[in-house]
Amino acid sequence: MATSQITASLRNLPAFERLQPSTLRFPAAGRVRIGTLTPNSFPSLVVKAATVVAPKHTTVRPLGDRVLVKIKDAEDTTEGGILLPLTAQSKPQGGEVVAVGEGKSVGKNKVNINVKTGAQVVYSKYAGTEVDFNGSKHLILKDDDIIGILETDEVKDLKPLSDRVLIKVADAEEKTAGGLFLTEATKEKPSIGTVIAVGPGPLDEEGNRKPLSIISGNTVLYSKYAGTDFKGKDKSNYIVLRASEVIAILS
Repeated sequence: MATSQITASLRNLPAFERLQPSTLRFPAAGRVRIGTLTPNSFPSLVVKAATVVAPKHTTVRPLGDRVLVKIKDAEDTTEGGILLPLTAQSKPQGGEVVAVGEGKSVGKNKVNINVKTGAQVVYSKYAGTEVDFNGSKHLILKDDDIIGILETDEVKDLKPLSDRVLIKVADAEEKTAGGLFLTEATKEKPSIGTVIAVGPGPLDEEGNRKPLSIISGNTVLYSKYAGTDFKGKDKSNYIVLRASEVIAILS
């Protein structure tokens, strides 16, 4: 708790110059005489007011299997240069890892965090807790909420983590069986795609990685509303989902 001082000088206040000696009577104390008040009698008046100082934290250390990520700034313009209002700016889903926890224990084994400090990562859209730190927005989230590592601007270069797979979505049908062309709003969301990359696999009960049965190049059918969608620079649609959300391998 800090204090601030407010000093008010009474030397030039006319009201005190006109005060004259007087005698007051108090039943218990008899006569009490108040001496002459002069401008020098009150050289100054100090008033102390408490002021709350917000604590300044210099470090944030995530615990367990949590990770601290510095959030990338949201895009404020479209590719065509049109300025976006705040309500239209998409929430960032990527950032840089600035600190990691010590990991967690699974069975008898200690499992380290999947990512290292400095890695550029993509995470689940509504994961984690936002904090302001060192003048920037950060996110504290669990290691498992990180979808993958993305060191470039190309979604197809994403390296999925854990039991996740990266799929390039098949193009939606542009016309019905009867030959009618469909608008974007009426095109059915595809649930078929080609696997581009796979993660190292989930952990078993002893903390060991179990490889996925899905491999790059597989054509798969997946749950219709699963995963996290991305748009590539090539205008193609991509989706990252867990292997358990893949229904079947097509051939």
